Amino acid sequence: MDIQTLAMATGLAWGSGLRVYAVLFLTGLLGYTDIVHLPAALQILSNPWVMTASGFMFVVEFFADKVPALDSVWDGIHTFIRIPAGAVLAGATFANQDPVITTIAAILGGMLAAGTHFGKAGTRAMINTSPEPASNIMASLAGDAVSGIGLIAAFKFPVLFLCAMAVFVGVLLWLLPKLFRTARRVIRARRKPTTPLAESD
Repeated sequence: MDIQTLAMATGLAWGSGLRVYAVLFLTGLLGYTDIVHLPAALQILSNPWVMTASGFMFVVEFFADKVPALDSVWDGIHTFIRIPAGAVLAGATFANQDPVITTIAAILGGMLAAGTHFGKAGTRAMINTSPEPASNIMASLAGDAVSGIGLIAAFKFPVLFLCAMAVFVGVLLWLLPKLFRTARRVIRARRKPTTPLAESD
């Protein structure tokens, strides 16, 4: 196992939790243009038909993620897509190594994708409580930029990226419990029946 491969697997799993279709398309594009040499199991992402499909879904997700409420529905559906995708991509990065390493990479990749996904979804759900749409759009654009820059850093600056990921995981472990508690309070507040105003005499 080398640092480059570890950073690639980590970046793909992490990025899948944020923008899975952007990760698939960008990875395929970097491999197609020979900017990055992809492992054999990931070279399928550079197939023009696969890139067309991932590129189309990337565009759909780009706009869906900018619409308040729709973004949370999208996140809910993609709980069942981003996490498995992170596991598969991380495992595929190590596909030419010992099956034990490949399996461990898939498990840890799924966990990282899950943490990133729930952190993203929880944060956006909190932002959606604000009535104005600007904060939602800004948060979405920030997610687009961070996922793209982070993935390129994973490929080109593996040591720097892994150090950043260590900090990210620490912050995520601290943040997730707070997001879950806040989400529960918001849900309870929305479900709480309102008391009708007393009619004036």
